[in-house]
Amino acid sequence: MTTRAAVCREPGRPWEITELELDDPKANEVRIKFMAAGMCHSDDHIQKGDAMMRMPVVGGHEGAGIVDAVGEGVTRVKVGDHVVCSFIPACGKCRYCSTGRQNLCDEGKNASTGIFPDGTFRFHQDGEDFGGLCVLGTFSQYAVVSEYSVIQIPEDIPWEVACLVGCGVPTGWGSAVHLAGVKAGDTVVVYGAGGVGSNAVQGAALAGAERVVVVDPVEFKREMATVFGATHTFATAKEAHDFVVESTWGELADHAIITVGILHDEVIADALQVVGKTGQVSVTAVGNGWVDEHPGVFIGYQRRIQGGIFGGCNPLHDVPRLLSLYRSGKLKLDELVTRTYKLEEVNQGYQDMLDGKNIRGVIIHEH
Repeated sequence: MTTRAAVCREPGRPWEITELELDDPKANEVRIKFMAAGMCHSDDHIQKGDAMMRMPVVGGHEGAGIVDAVGEGVTRVKVGDHVVCSFIPACGKCRYCSTGRQNLCDEGKNASTGIFPDGTFRFHQDGEDFGGLCVLGTFSQYAVVSEYSVIQIPEDIPWEVACLVGCGVPTGWGSAVHLAGVKAGDTVVVYGAGGVGSNAVQGAALAGAERVVVVDPVEFKREMATVFGATHTFATAKEAHDFVVESTWGELADHAIITVGILHDEVIADALQVVGKTGQVSVTAVGNGWVDEHPGVFIGYQRRIQGGIFGGCNPLHDVPRLLSLYRSGKLKLDELVTRTYKLEEVNQGYQDMLDGKNIRGVIIHEH
């Protein structure tokens, strides 16, 4: 079959809408009719050339839709099921999945190439192979993916909400709940209140943090952060640091969570300085930042830096749990979607994100 998709042919070139040929699903694969796709900052990093990816590539790694066809041996879902894609698959049997660390599943090894385990691709155009970002490609009307990458969801969940729980929501929420391990009464500082940071705020608030302090230069994002549970917001790290010193009587914060759009040296240094004894800095953002500190900064106060992917979440367990929290009114997901776009508006959507206009933009596929 053919499908319309937003592709990037080389770093620095805008997203291009084109028609691709799509293979049928092979064994343990499913074809999904995507209804919505989240516009995560990671896709922009790929398009800009800030992150390595085999080109040409079909963009998109946040997506929700309907199972349209299944290959031989598929047991996880069936035709007609509503599903969300997990940007890291969960095979359930590798060392990491079997020890409760599905976010590190070995089947995620081809995320930057889009190659299937058999060494082939499913998207093609004039004899050229196109990979799907994270072996997904949700910026396409249809895609063939591994059954390990899909999670069935209730049919009453709106598509524009469902697609976000495949990456941004669990990555942010898990950064507070799993990576940081926020506890009741803690003081938490979140740097960056976009699509991931907003959910780190929600995770910290749900975990019972007494103070959830947000640092973001964009006024709109600071205002929205209070909707998601921030108790205090500041435009600069200096203002936040001064507040934390005063409000904790000099003990400083228990946790700092870095969810900025592009990681850099300064934010890492700010985060290390704002946490006190046994404090942890959880790094979820990606970019080019370096840790350049004397070991005494860690030893004397017993501080820690913890890197994390997918917020340390187990998608097969945490995605349904997050949707359950949403259905019970305890997790705000509708408020994350600032604006929806047609596929042809993908470049405008990313410009809006870079201009600080969106918490999250979502592509609504037309069929």
